Amino acid sequence: MRIITGIYKGRHFEIPRSFKARPTTDFAKENIFNVLTGYMDFEGATALDLFSGTGSISLELVSRGCAHVISVEMDRDHHRFIQECFRKLQGNNVQCSMFNVQCIRGDAFRFIKSCKQQFDFIFADPPYALKELPQIPGLIFEKGLLKPEGIFVFEHGKDHDFSSDPHFVEHRSYGSVNFSIFRTKETTSE
Repeated sequence: MRIITGIYKGRHFEIPRSFKARPTTDFAKENIFNVLTGYMDFEGATALDLFSGTGSISLELVSRGCAHVISVEMDRDHHRFIQECFRKLQGNNVQCSMFNVQCIRGDAFRFIKSCKQQFDFIFADPPYALKELPQIPGLIFEKGLLKPEGIFVFEHGKDHDFSSDPHFVEHRSYGSVNFSIFRTKETTSE
């Protein structure tokens, strides 16, 4: 697993073979982030990475300049691995003190339901076979987790179509990896 761009570009992290979760492929990650640069500037943004898995997206967000990143992962070993990756990044690097990362070990659904923060960017990559997967976009917007004009990227399998969601913006597919992009719509007063 490697960081695609930003201040930690090229850093590699070896994922234990025992892990069930695999990071979003470099190809898919690079392409979706290229698309996202047209939507937002990550510099100074607040971000939430749900179902973090290996932490690949959280690491990428920090490298791209997010000021605050919350990584939520339920699996104990994966959570520990994510923490270790951030410790390795910190090392002797003075720039690391410029970011604030919170690695939370917990259930993403519970986090969504109890979270009182809003974010500029949310990324969710639940297991594709998760039966509650189709409910996730609705929960994000129902709980008001995105700031005005915030962006939500949802990674999912090919069997799901979210184009009828009122917050849906576009769909991108890279091999077997599918992303649906959603945006908070600003309300206009009459």
